Amino acid sequence: MASFFPIIALIFVLRSFIAEPFQIPSGSMRPGLVAGDFILVNKFAYGIRTPVVNNVLIDTGKVARGDVMVFNYPESPQVNYIKRVIGLPGDLVEYRNKNLSINGRAVPDSAEGVQSYRENTTQYGTVDIRAEVFGEALGGRRYQVLKMPEQPAFLPQGVRSGFPFRENCEYAEDGTWFSCRVPEGHYFMLGDNRDNSEDSRYWGFVSDKLVVGKAFLIWMNFGDFSRVGKRIE
Repeated sequence: MASFFPIIALIFVLRSFIAEPFQIPSGSMRPGLVAGDFILVNKFAYGIRTPVVNNVLIDTGKVARGDVMVFNYPESPQVNYIKRVIGLPGDLVEYRNKNLSINGRAVPDSAEGVQSYRENTTQYGTVDIRAEVFGEALGGRRYQVLKMPEQPAFLPQGVRSGFPFRENCEYAEDGTWFSCRVPEGHYFMLGDNRDNSEDSRYWGFVSDKLVVGKAFLIWMNFGDFSRVGKRIE
């Protein structure tokens, strides 16, 4: 048994501080990530952190706009979420008629076609979805997002009423626009599948203490081996 201790210790160190595998459970990050993707997350990217309280011991890098980040869901921290970092502390994030801007500057995007896909939902079962594909550029990254023109910028009935720093956000009653000022020590996250994602629009900001790491690679998808080895942009 003693011979296995170094192996167990190594695995613990790797998962605690360096890299950890996660499975994508939904299509909220389509088209880049799909349900069934197994990804690797670099837990070293944003600093070596203490267990439990997640304070940074050694600074190895900063969260940047455009990063695809895994974090503990604010409403249920034992659950991991994955979204894209849109707003940093102090940023003013605005989304008007499906056009994203940060601090008054439009985030460049361009139409790139249409994508149809099938999604399994708990409420409606299997549904066929058709969305427009846009190329978006943020933080030196270029990636694709999905938008459904017939959907509003957000669903007003889905916005939580009491999330922390709720007063930093303003929402149009008809769902056509919202704006949020990101508080210190927090981030604003959006799913790339803009009209099929529960994200900071609805449940608020992500504290730096909830950060897990930066997603960087798809290492397996048992339903589509062509996805194996793709870098996450």
